[in-house]
Amino acid sequence: MGEFPALRVAQKELRLFFNSPVGWSFLGVFLLASLFVFFWVEAFFARNIADVRPLFEWMPLMLIFLAAALTMRLWSEERSHGTLEYLLTQPVPLWQFVLGKFLACAVLLGLALLATLPLPLTVAAIANLDWGPVLAGYLAAALLGCAYLSIGLFVSAHSANAMLSLIGSVLICGALYLIGSPLLTGFFNDDTAALLRLLGSGSRFDSITRGVIDLRDLYYYAALCTGFLALNVYTLDRQRWATDSRQRRHRLWHAGIALLLLNLLLAGIWLQPLTGLRVDVTQGRLYSISEPTRDLLEQTREPLLIRGYFSERTHPLLAPLVPQIKDLLREYAVAGGERVQVEFVDPAENPETEREASEQYAIDPTPFQVADRYQSALVNAFFHVLVSYGGEHETLGFADLIEVKTASGSQPEVALRNPEFDITRAIRDVLHSYQAGGNLFEQIDRPVQLTAYVSADDRLPQLLLTYRRAIEKTLEARVARAGGKFRVEFVEPEAGDGAVAERIVDEWGFQPLLASLNDQREFYFYLTLEDDHQVVQLPTGAFDPDAFEQTLDAGLKRFASGFTKTIALVFPETGSGQFRGRAPAVHTFQTLEQEISRDYSIVREDLGDGEVDSSADLLLVLAPENLDDTAVYAMDQFLMRGGTVVLGTSGFSVEARGGDLQMREVDSGLASWLAHHGIDIAPAMVLDSQHRSYPVPVMRRVGGYEFRDMQFVDYPYLIDIRGDGLNSEHPITRGLPSLALAWSSPVAVSRERSDISAEWLLRSSPDASRSSARNVMPGAIEDDTRSDSDGKPQRETLGLLMQGRFSSAFSEVPGDDPGDSAGVEERAAALGVERIRSHLNQSSDAARLIVIGSNDFASDQVMSGLVAASGTEFLSPVALLMNTLDWSLTDGSLLQIRSRAHFNRTLPPLDSRIRSRLEYTNYAAALLVLAVFGLLHWLRERRRRTYWRRVLA
Repeated sequence: MGEFPALRVAQKELRLFFNSPVGWSFLGVFLLASLFVFFWVEAFFARNIADVRPLFEWMPLMLIFLAAALTMRLWSEERSHGTLEYLLTQPVPLWQFVLGKFLACAVLLGLALLATLPLPLTVAAIANLDWGPVLAGYLAAALLGCAYLSIGLFVSAHSANAMLSLIGSVLICGALYLIGSPLLTGFFNDDTAALLRLLGSGSRFDSITRGVIDLRDLYYYAALCTGFLALNVYTLDRQRWATDSRQRRHRLWHAGIALLLLNLLLAGIWLQPLTGLRVDVTQGRLYSISEPTRDLLEQTREPLLIRGYFSERTHPLLAPLVPQIKDLLREYAVAGGERVQVEFVDPAENPETEREASEQYAIDPTPFQVADRYQSALVNAFFHVLVSYGGEHETLGFADLIEVKTASGSQPEVALRNPEFDITRAIRDVLHSYQAGGNLFEQIDRPVQLTAYVSADDRLPQLLLTYRRAIEKTLEARVARAGGKFRVEFVEPEAGDGAVAERIVDEWGFQPLLASLNDQREFYFYLTLEDDHQVVQLPTGAFDPDAFEQTLDAGLKRFASGFTKTIALVFPETGSGQFRGRAPAVHTFQTLEQEISRDYSIVREDLGDGEVDSSADLLLVLAPENLDDTAVYAMDQFLMRGGTVVLGTSGFSVEARGGDLQMREVDSGLASWLAHHGIDIAPAMVLDSQHRSYPVPVMRRVGGYEFRDMQFVDYPYLIDIRGDGLNSEHPITRGLPSLALAWSSPVAVSRERSDISAEWLLRSSPDASRSSARNVMPGAIEDDTRSDSDGKPQRETLGLLMQGRFSSAFSEVPGDDPGDSAGVEERAAALGVERIRSHLNQSSDAARLIVIGSNDFASDQVMSGLVAASGTEFLSPVALLMNTLDWSLTDGSLLQIRSRAHFNRTLPPLDSRIRSRLEYTNYAAALLVLAVFGLLHWLRERRRRTYWRRVLA
């Protein structure tokens, strides 16, 4: 047989296989079935996710039939043709024959998997594909296929009938798959179901295909291959035994096989508790504990309890997720060491535990409808995680942990959204809540200094003299308990040669104040907080001593790392005080507001009083309309104090009324203010050939009747931003896979300044154009999307970030007319205060202005349309704004973890004709792979036959 008998056997089996049309038929059927499942059964384009999970979800079942077909004749034909006895009498060890036939089948399996490679290549060509789970999926398919091949060879060695071998292999492999499938595990409790999933071939397969290569899973498949190949050799060797099987050699065979199988089983049991022997190959390591999470756990000083409440019987789609989240929680225990305690309980087993969960933590079971072909039942199941620290606690339920994606004609996909982000956020919240009850300065790393630029007492009005005396006592008390982390310094700007006064005017824009129009004495009264990283100006408001302590705390929290930040929201429905007249209540942002409230405190801001709440760390203004000078001034001064202003605005707004999409022009009142800062929003809307589908009302004519219904149509005003349209260099947009931006206008920098940096965040594709048309109904644009366009197609900037030293757009407080002394004094008297108000002319370097050129991109109207179109609650506009808040207000750790939640990569919009072409191209490419291998084999066989003809001649 030569030096390598196994290779010779493999070559012979491959030659026989390729010489038979039946073999090619098996590969062709497998390939066509894979493509059919991918495109039609799983509706790849309807899922709208850039992955190849549909291919691998059905692979455990398809490989059963492929492996059975490849192995059914290998030993059966040897028996039926009478050649098995010849092989048994050869001096070559039997394991060489078994290994050779196994290698031949493995090569055929690899060829079948290779023929499906055009699928991921196609997805990678049209979208941003994460290759980690793809490569892991092919590895899992190869391992599972090899396990099935070893089983098929074992069964084939027991029968002379190939069809019986085929049926037997399918039954055994199918049973092995069924053991861990939800069809069987749903009948058992959680512990038994977990054990069955460890034994099932398909459940192990799912773990690898999601992108986590676990040594325990690899060993499982290796043990199956080793065990069944050993049994194959054992079965064949028994054919050579005499009728008396009690000889010493035979007993050694029995003992050796038993010990081998027992050792394989014991090794698997020994490996099972070792959860750390795995590699996360997903982009961004989605299923591994990140460094920000580890850093957060290092901050704990008290015991941290993480308890999972999971029912024994739950919904079949949730059951496979329980082991995943348990494994992740165990990772927290490993990362946190003795400081982190992880528990798993089933409240249904203990009434006392269930009562505690309900009364103390408000954890109640979620009702799930469970149905099969015979009955339907309602199951109350627990699927919750409790995080408790130092008396503070937070719970995560089904809605917090699970993402459900639906697509027409297919079963809903249920998956963990991003459990690390949700659990880490809960840990952060309870940790910060506990820390907030203690000393504020414990959470400040760098020493903070309050510098009071205050004139001498003889220059101050009586109101400010009283105010100074009151705040000095408050500041002395704070310094005493700050532990050296807080210093106070009073500086007289006019002292000496007045150099300090000139410096604070140049650096901060601190202009001298006047007590009143009748009193022309100038003085200074400005308070700043600073460390070696940032400078914050404290608002003084009406110089109310009772409000100073709250204002000081709000300023100090901006230097601390353990407190929930506050977002001041300005939406159209927040009130009419900031508008000239009443703005139409056409925008709602409840989805966005609900998401913000999960991470931040919210203040519903009314800019009509000319000031932003002193506790606000960031000002978010969406869809502003008819803002008066007082409201704009409030925004201006918040920016001058070094704050961050996030603005979503445009000159147009679209609303659904009477079944139509109607555009109306909007005057935000911010045009001149933005122009002062060098930002111009064009009076046009952007249409882009790279767009998404959107449910819009469409007129349909049937006979002589007209019907209006909602249809999903390609909508150029809903721009699909992805790839180079998202600034990969900035943390806000770096983690976004794509973004849907509705009804947006171009944003441009009209003039550049050396002290302000401008950076684009969002931009369209190069094939975008501007349109001044007012009709945004699909019927008006579907024939020719450029019919109303202005100019040539070009790339448009849609989102902009500016940071630096801004100058105020106001020279004085609005309403202070120098010629109207009586009116000013009258208004001040009505407020019960002297007319003293600080005005800032310049900001610090920390000021940021972020502008997105759309009123509607984050409105509930757009959110509901995106959910209907994509079938998922992954809403990219909300993710964009949450990234913006995280980047502006935190140290970036939460943003780093949140970006890992965006593994739900979406496909770019594709025309139906393009989709059809891609499907047919994959069919053709896969068949071409088989044809190329067939041609190479034919050429090789032809050369071999020509050679032997010449030798024999």
